[in-house]
Amino acid sequence: MGHLMAATQLLSLLLALSAALHVGSAAAFTAWRAGTPPALALLLGGGATGSACALYIAAVSAYR
Repeated sequence: MGHLMAATQLLSLLLALSAALHVGSAAAFTAWRAGTPPALALLLGGGATGSACALYIAAVSAYR
């Protein structure tokens, strides 16, 4: 049997994903407004989103 997540764990994961998406969107928008081509701005935003997710996962694994 698989382990089900508690409601607080699920909500904290959704909050972390939401925060990561906001960080990535802000990074992409800032890069685009600074004159970066749109495709590169999206790549920068994706990198910021991935970094924020990786920081969250590292923090959770260090806590356990």
